[in-house]
Order: sequence, then structure tokens, then C-alpha cells
Amino acid sequence: MRKLALSDEILLTVEKPARYIGNEVNMAVKDIKDIDIRFCMCFPDVYEIGMSHLGIQILYDMFNRREDTYCERVYSPWVDLDKIMREKNIPLFALESQDPIKEFDFLGITLQYEMCYTNILQILELSQIPLYAKDRTEEDPIVIGGGPCAYNPEPLADFFDFFYIGEGETAYDEILDLYKENKKNGGSRIDFLRQVANVQGMYVPMFYEVDYNEDGTIASFHKTDEAVPDTIKKQVEMELSETVYPEKPLVPYIKVTQDRVVLEIQRGCIRGCRFCQAGMIYRPIRERDLEFLKQRAYEMLKATGHEEISLSSLSSSDYSKLQELVYFLIDEFRSNGVNISLPSLRIDAFALDVMSKVQDVKKSSLTFAPEAGSQRLRDVINKGLTEEVILKGAMDAFLSGWNRVKLYFMLGLPTETLEDVEGIAILSDKIAREYYTIPKEERNGRVSIVSSTSFFVPKPFTPFQWVRMATSEEFLERQRFLHGKMKEQLNYKSIKYNWHEVELTMLEGVLARGDRRVGKVIYDAYKAGCLYDSWSEYFKYDAWMTAFEENKIDPLFYTSRERDLEEILPWDFIDVGVTKEFLKREYKRAISEKVTPNCRQACSGCGAKSFGGGVCFEGGNK
Repeated sequence: MRKLALSDEILLTVEKPARYIGNEVNMAVKDIKDIDIRFCMCFPDVYEIGMSHLGIQILYDMFNRREDTYCERVYSPWVDLDKIMREKNIPLFALESQDPIKEFDFLGITLQYEMCYTNILQILELSQIPLYAKDRTEEDPIVIGGGPCAYNPEPLADFFDFFYIGEGETAYDEILDLYKENKKNGGSRIDFLRQVANVQGMYVPMFYEVDYNEDGTIASFHKTDEAVPDTIKKQVEMELSETVYPEKPLVPYIKVTQDRVVLEIQRGCIRGCRFCQAGMIYRPIRERDLEFLKQRAYEMLKATGHEEISLSSLSSSDYSKLQELVYFLIDEFRSNGVNISLPSLRIDAFALDVMSKVQDVKKSSLTFAPEAGSQRLRDVINKGLTEEVILKGAMDAFLSGWNRVKLYFMLGLPTETLEDVEGIAILSDKIAREYYTIPKEERNGRVSIVSSTSFFVPKPFTPFQWVRMATSEEFLERQRFLHGKMKEQLNYKSIKYNWHEVELTMLEGVLARGDRRVGKVIYDAYKAGCLYDSWSEYFKYDAWMTAFEENKIDPLFYTSRERDLEEILPWDFIDVGVTKEFLKREYKRAISEKVTPNCRQACSGCGAKSFGGGVCFEGGNK
């Protein structure tokens, strides 16, 4: 029987001890004596959120297929255990073996969301690994960062040995082989990192330097070692149906955020929404084969006992075999009580037909994401959704029995006016009015419209990466204005308005758009007690502001400043396939309120075809 790293006495004092004991269904078990490489995958948030992340499940499966490698996992200890571990000097440990993380060869940390950055430092400190990469010795694990936030790694550059830019299925075998060979030859940590720096997609910050102008902008970004590349080109897996995908996903003992089998049907997106970072960095679009997905659905449901299967992608409606796949899943698994979850669907006749088959219409709600209240602003952001389509989708849903609708919008989009903001209230009311055109005896009770607004953050590698972000005061002013306009609507009692916290958004903007100088702010904020920043009850805005002040850094420099199109941006040394010229072109089209057709309608020459395959090579789109 395994010896747990925490005593029963400690486990009984913390919330949800199952977060820390491992031993879940389908957990990998290996004998350490037979292993050359120990790799720990980390999601820097609480267990329930980390266990819901598909990326870690894929990499966990991939690493453990290697006979010479044992991949284990670690998540951020919740605040109660964090306190105990510091008091009792208990080193952070992996769930599988319960061994200290500091004994591993690699610690791979998923960078999914900017507001987890202080949790990364918590993981390192509790693992007794030096926080700064420059302070690590031959005895410390190699710390790797990957995931969407790695596309601007600069705010975290000082804490990581290297960043893996792109999709994990492609280069990790080469990296692990290099590590084994380097170790066998008696090579040092630096020797290995120099070799890694020459693998496509790998960014080793220690080999690069940044110089700044007097106004704080970047003067130059240059390498300090001639042997490493000038530009880091992302890794892309083009053959999604011939690569690894878990047949036996991990099954937790406690309820997690997404307690279901996840079937990733495609990567990338054809839509080209100008605010959407994922839609740009995951290009080109690549689909998984229908037969591959059918087989994986069988295997994963059998291996997990889950009662729900979710189809994952940025825009499920654009998967070319969606209808065949969904009807297959319904026919095969519905009789066994398995629900089908379909996020990211456009509401059309097919979607409504499917959802009526897989959901209890009276209990479920439908989700629309118009993003902007006016047609003008939807054209600016290239949403490709007209009011006519939105109202028709809502009416079709109402006629099919639904009476609950969720609407998602953003405040602070580029060129936004108060008229655009008021459009959110007007559109919400128009949808409610559609419902009340149905004869009373045919309605399913009262309609419920929930309109939510988040605040817009201009992200790297989007056409809006140059625009200024609204200030906190501007965001709050628009939020108050919209709340007032909601109250003026005829159907106000049928509409509920939700909004996000502005302070959190402002910090997200700095961390998303920051350069290396922001790293010291993250360090100081963490040392001042900032942790679990995305959890509102633990977010310490004042401590963050103090850290900015003490480091003489103005957060507004990174957010509420229009950037010149020729300015060197902190992430310019990364090649994501989508060219800077294309992003500039799209930015100018946005300002001109011009819509760009989606990839299947016409090729817009974004540059992603350099990876080969994808929509770029379908008929007529060359």
C-alpha cells in the first residue's frame, strides 16, 4: 500500500482530502526503478479545475506510453493545506507516487489563464524549487511552461527554464530523448537548455535580452547566444486522427468542474473574430476523422463510466461531420442514459433538433454570444452574426419549447459608443418581445433572459493587440449606463443583468500584454499574499497595486495606451503562423467596419497555410 505524503491527521483537517491522495480510476502506476525520466504535469489551480483540463489528460496519456518515462500530476493546494504545508515544512508532492516534486526531472506547468500566475509561484515555493530560473542548480527540475498564455511568456520569463510554444503532441519525444542523451553524456543543465532552444517552438528566456527606450517601449529584443534562433515558430499537430488521445481518461473521486468524457472534434476556427486570441493562435483548422471520434467515444465511456460526453472545439457547428457524429452518439448511447453536451453551437434548426433530443427543454437554457449590441460593432469585431439571425434563432428555440436564454456581450470593444452599449439592452428586450408574440396558451411560462457582460481585454496575436483598453472608470461608467438602460426596457422584469469585476479584468490586461518587467510585480504580489487571484474571495487588488507602485510600474502603460503599429511588442519574436501584416490588415478593416469572410468562404491570406493542410487547401481556397 502507498504511503501518503500527508498524515491522516492533516487530511482530516482540510477541505476535500481526496484532492491530494491520487489513486483515481485509470491513474498510471509504474515502478520508479524502471524509469529514466520523471515528469510532473501541473495545473496551477485547485484540483477540481485542473482535473477538467483536456490538455493535461492528453499529455499524461502521451508521456506514460513511453516505457522510460513516468508522468505524474500536481495541482495547487487549497489555502487550508497551503498554510499547513508552510508551517510544517512539507514539500509539495505528486499525486501518483506522493514523492516530492523537487525529486523530478521536469515540472511542466499549464498556463491557461493569467490570473493563475501567483499560483505558479506557490507551486514552485511549496516544491522547494527556487522561484527564479537563474537560481536553480543541477539538482532542481527543469521547469517548463506551455498553453495559451505561453504565447506571451515575457511576464513569466524569469521563472521558467523554457516555454513550449504550440501543441504538445509534436516535440516532447524529441525533448525527452535529448534529456536522456545529455544526462548519459554527463552534460549540464545549460547544455540541455541550449539543445532545447534549437527545437522548433521552444523558447529559453536565458538566451535572450530586452532593451527599452526612455518612454518604456521596447527598443530591441535580441539573442545572447548565436546558436539559438531569432524567431520561435509554434508547434502544430496537423494529423489529429493519427496522434495520441486518451482511451482511458483519469476519473476523479470527487465532483470536478467538468465531470464527463471530452471528445475534441477539431482544433482551430474559421470564423476570424477579431477579439479572439484562440481563433488566431490555433490556426489552421484541423478536424479529427469521424471514425476516430466514434472509436474514442466507445473507449472512453467504457473506461470511465461517465454519463455525459462533451464535444469540444472553438466552433462545433463548423465541424463538417457534426450531424453524422451527433446522431451516431445519440443512437448509440442515449439508451444507456448518456447525455450529449454540445458547447459552441450556433442556434439553427439542426442544433435545436439535437438539443431537444439530449436536453430537458423545460430545465435547460440556450446560449447566444452576440458579443456586441449593435450591428455596426458586430461588424467591427467580425462576429458575422446579424440581428435577424439572432432573433430567428431565439424564436425557433421558443417555438421548440425553450423559455430560458443566456446572452454574452463585451463592454469596452474598440470604437464602442454609448449607442452600441444601449444596443445590448435593446437586443435583450427584442428577444423577450419575440417570445411574447407567441399566443399565451402556447407559451412555456414566462421568458427568462440573462444578459452578461465581460470587459474586453485586447490580447496578443489578435487584430486588436494594438488598441487601448478602457480604464476601470470607463468600464464602470458603461456598466452603470447599461444597467440604467436595461431598467428602461419594456420587458425588464424578464431580463437579468450580470457583470464581471473590473479590477480583475484590469490585472488580466496587464499580465496578458506585459513584458519582462512585470515579472517582479508578480513576485512581489505573491510575497504579499496574493494567491488564487481568479477567486473573488481571495483577490487582493490593493496588494497588486502596491506591488506596481513599489516597482515604479504604471499598469496603464500596458493597458490604456494605444500602441503604434510599428512598435515592438513583447511577443513579436514568436511566429504563430498568422502574420503581423494580416493582423494589421484586419485591424484597419475593423476600423473601417468591414467584415472579412470566414475561411471556408474565402481565404484571407492570414499565413497559417505555412503549416500545410487545413482549410487553406480545400477547393477554391488556395
